[in-house]
Amino acid sequence: MEANEPGGRSAHKHQAIMEAATAVFMEKGYAGTSMDDIAKLAAVSKQTVYKHFSDKEKLFTEIVLATTDRIDAVIDLVAGIPIDADALEENLLRLARQFLTTLTQPQVLQLRRLIIANADAFPDLGATWYEQGFERVLATLADTFHHLAERGLLRIDDPLLAANHFCGLLLWIPVNKAMFHGSPQHTQPELDHYADAGIRTFLAAYR
Repeated sequence: MEANEPGGRSAHKHQAIMEAATAVFMEKGYAGTSMDDIAKLAAVSKQTVYKHFSDKEKLFTEIVLATTDRIDAVIDLVAGIPIDADALEENLLRLARQFLTTLTQPQVLQLRRLIIANADAFPDLGATWYEQGFERVLATLADTFHHLAERGLLRIDDPLLAANHFCGLLLWIPVNKAMFHGSPQHTQPELDHYADAGIRTFLAAYR
């Protein structure tokens, strides 16, 4: 906490710096971002930025890892598939559409691109983000598929591999297009089509 500064004000500045840093890193990348840029957008002095974060690397690390909290909503979504034989396809399709919509949001794709672009410079950060983020989704999805298989609704020998197949069927086209074009290239009807086709293919292999 800054000297002689109330805790609430310091916390507010800390949050403002985090939000500004996220926006600037997304726009300019790690190498193109300066602490001056962040201070200007956060409406604080550069000295204040350095009081909260000792250097750009620590600030970058914190803003990247802070985004893993957002994956909790996806975890809840994946864990909440009802075990209902009569509505299995409907429930998986609903999950697929929500899953695709969530993971193809522009900011999510920008963050993915930012982490990949800096993976050589910050390999531990990239690995940690993957483990705390997408790997948690895969593990939860695998556990859900395991329960569905136990009830006889799916035929799965390797739930984690099935979870990867599920995600790959949904994300391969829109995410790869976005990564190479630099921005989302899909419409909502296209995402719904990918979800429909992905679930049909998944169930053809695993039901």
